[in-house]
Amino acid sequence: MAKLRIGIAGCAGRMGMALMSGVVAAPDLQLSGGSVRPGSGLEASALMLRQGLGDVQVTDDIHGLAARSDALIDFTNASYSVQVADACARAGIAHICGTTGFAEAQKQRLQEAATRIPLVWSPNMSIGVTLFSSLVEQAARVLDEDYDIEIYEMHHRHKKDAPSGTALALGHAAAAGRTVDLDERAVFDRNGERERGSIGFASLRGGDVVGDHTVTFAGPGERFELTHRASSREIYVRGAMMAARWAQGRPAGFYGMRQVLGL
Repeated sequence: MAKLRIGIAGCAGRMGMALMSGVVAAPDLQLSGGSVRPGSGLEASALMLRQGLGDVQVTDDIHGLAARSDALIDFTNASYSVQVADACARAGIAHICGTTGFAEAQKQRLQEAATRIPLVWSPNMSIGVTLFSSLVEQAARVLDEDYDIEIYEMHHRHKKDAPSGTALALGHAAAAGRTVDLDERAVFDRNGERERGSIGFASLRGGDVVGDHTVTFAGPGERFELTHRASSREIYVRGAMMAARWAQGRPAGFYGMRQVLGL
């Protein structure tokens, strides 16, 4: 059986390098190459990657990479991810996207691409976090507003967005469980007493923390907590590769990791 050809968008970043290594190590996958954004130091990136992975094709032509791939995995940034989505749609291949921080217009670009190709998007592709999100939704459905919901997250000092995309996804899961709109219930900066039914967020940054998330349901006389701690970026690599395999042969559509896991 032919190996699945996987290209890595943003291959010189921390996640990009982890994804390249994961694909190279997978017996059923073939690394078709990696891309960097135009003007971001193509030659230096290619040299660095080849020192660690051998003969790797690195390009600033995302359309060329898509043309020789069966799927592109993309953990980059919102402005580049929409270009990746366009390239995947033109080539007719799957787009596996773990990027966060999209503006509404950028989200629409992804939705448009998903009318032509299978596009799997998740703010966190960890298998454990996907199950975590499902459990949060179930808990919120069972526990009424006597139980206050607070979401805590901590990441390394270099993370740019806060709250994390995963924390927001957990907030959406909690809101879905209670059939409310997160935009109307979210509280990111609190002063004074807590409003009943609100969903609070707290973000910490420091050190080299890969990602810690806790959702607390604090009720009268008891506190129920669900926690996920990531100790390695390999968990995102495994999830992304699983999504790339799952997307092969799927009809065009906008999918999430819950569908990949059958939840």
